[in-house]
Amino acid sequence: QVQLVESGGGLVQAGGSLRLSCAASGRSLSIYVMAWYRQAPGKQRELVARITSGGNTHYAESVKGRFTISRDNAKNTVYLQMNSLKPEDTAVYYCNNNAGTWGQGTQVTVSS
Repeated sequence: QVQLVESGGGLVQAGGSLRLSCAASGRSLSIYVMAWYRQAPGKQRELVARITSGGNTHYAESVKGRFTISRDNAKNTVYLQMNSLKPEDTAVYYCNNNAGTWGQGTQVTVSS
């Protein structure tokens, strides 16, 4: 069974950048559709970006042009490059695969 571990979160000023990583163990990520979700306090968890095994991507409208999802199957890792961050991007970010596995989340806080 695959396990997912996120890292790379932190505190950044508005306009800054962060790169999140989601490392998998136990099984190859290459067969999965991988996604990043986020959940802000008092809000529902929402899809941020998704990438298929073939590399096709989909983004939430709120992050298009600012965030980039990518995958490195050789490293068994999925990334989320976040640029031009806004205070409304503050949330816990979770990695997910289409088999229903979730990571523990990593906190991203963007100060104004």
